[in-house]
Amino acid sequence: MEKRVVLAAMLMAGLLMLYQTLFLSSPAETPPQQKSETQAKTATSPVATTPGAIPAPPGTPAPAVAAPAAPVGPAVPALPERIASVETPLYRAKVISHGGDLQEWELHYRGQKPLVIPGLLGPTGLIVERPGAPAHAVGFTLSADRLVVTPEKPEGELRLSGEDGFGLRISETLRFRADNYTVERVIRVENRNAAAQSADLVLAWRTPVEWPKDTTEQFHGQHPVRVVGHLQDGLRREDLAHAATRLADGTWIALESEWYVSAFIPKSPGFKLVEAKVNGTAQVGVRVTLPRLQPGQAWEGTVLSYAGPKEYDRLKAFGVGLEKAIYFGGFPLPQNYGGLPMEWVTVPLLWLLHLFYAYTHNYGVAIILLTIIMKALFFPLTVKSMKSMKAMQAIQPQVNQLRSKYKNDTAKLQQETMALYRQHGVNPLGGCLPMVVQIPVFYALYVALSVAVEIQNAPFICFGRGPAWLPFLGGKDLWICNLADYDPTYILPLLMGVSMFVQQKMTPVMGDPRQAKIMLLMPVVFTFMFLNLPSGLVLYWTLSNVLQIAQQYYMDSGAKAAKVSTRAIKKA
Repeated sequence: MEKRVVLAAMLMAGLLMLYQTLFLSSPAETPPQQKSETQAKTATSPVATTPGAIPAPPGTPAPAVAAPAAPVGPAVPALPERIASVETPLYRAKVISHGGDLQEWELHYRGQKPLVIPGLLGPTGLIVERPGAPAHAVGFTLSADRLVVTPEKPEGELRLSGEDGFGLRISETLRFRADNYTVERVIRVENRNAAAQSADLVLAWRTPVEWPKDTTEQFHGQHPVRVVGHLQDGLRREDLAHAATRLADGTWIALESEWYVSAFIPKSPGFKLVEAKVNGTAQVGVRVTLPRLQPGQAWEGTVLSYAGPKEYDRLKAFGVGLEKAIYFGGFPLPQNYGGLPMEWVTVPLLWLLHLFYAYTHNYGVAIILLTIIMKALFFPLTVKSMKSMKAMQAIQPQVNQLRSKYKNDTAKLQQETMALYRQHGVNPLGGCLPMVVQIPVFYALYVALSVAVEIQNAPFICFGRGPAWLPFLGGKDLWICNLADYDPTYILPLLMGVSMFVQQKMTPVMGDPRQAKIMLLMPVVFTFMFLNLPSGLVLYWTLSNVLQIAQQYYMDSGAKAAKVSTRAIKKA
């Protein structure tokens, strides 16, 4: 039994220490054999040398173009670059005329969060590709220089129009909303040439595979670290380093960090999801090969783009499974039982967290209430576990005598030990099983706080910034001003370590006392583990320890009172 206790404790420690690397590393979700079938090698292509262009994957049918003898008309002169600003309650954006690109996309989300860095991170604009000609962004004219979207005016449009130089007139209508981080792009292409022709249109979002060393992230999660997409053969998630040129059918594709996602969602047939890695830059987007347009014929398609926080309810509202971009991981179960998807437990916990926040307006208080509710729900199981551990502790001297007596006869030792358990009505697994049932739920609470973008820059008890002359704390927020960041004073992790030590001392010792001493090292290990973890997680763990201490004290007090009553009755 004591070996099981040590093993369980070490497994819990291992889960916490390896969580960031094993669970949030998000292994590819497509089976290796499927991945090898769909992955294509990057091909040398004229468009590969064009900045911002996604190379066409091998095997992509070439778009039909006009015969060489057909006149294509004069080249379109370069237009002076113009910029249109867009203001909404949720973000500020700037659209430039060159390709209709976003030069700025800054979220008003728990601080200012720029998701676009010109030349490094962000969309590439509308790219036109055709065989024999370099890929290029369309030069547009803009319908306005400024667009303001408010709750009173919840939707606004910006119209762009331009020529590709081969007789295709291309127009875009960008629709912005006050209540979401989306841009609806309605693209219309009309052939004004005297000959039938076609082309490929590409919309993409790019990011460096490795963040430049001389560029600092302005907020945690600014740099995407994975490609994720809902393809026809299932959900695919992989690190940027493994991105490759491929083309697939599906409902959406995105670049993601732990807390933010930039996604494309095709709303019209004919669009393909594309992924590429060119010159150290990973790109995802959508590609469409226009049908062969006769003179005067037009084509129209719609693409929805989203660049914002990974809020579960907001992503689920799209109805295309975009909420799957949030990776909850899975809780391992014994062999042949697979794993427990953490989404089943984590999503309800996130719902409760948001419910408590709606009433308290403080995510720190919401975490405290959620932890108390969870402890209260499992209190009967905790009591049962503690009683069993107390019973095991009471007969431990007799178990040790049997071990000494039958140390050379394992079969007889097991037989006599089980007889002793039956004689005293003790279940050797009674102390472990109730705790095992609770572990997935408390682990799900840990995951919920790990993926909750809502706690970014959310204060708990904030005393403002420390004076510049303070060592280590000069210019930093004092105590917990950001639940998503570590505690710069390290007060909370130290309190967690102390509470864990007290809890260990109060826990009944069921096995070898030397093993109990080894277990007392766990608070030290956990304290160092939690030093740089988000304060929200440390707050949850600390409070959980404190409640466990209170429960243990309640049980010990009840046991002492029962002993006093028994003695009084015997004396009487």
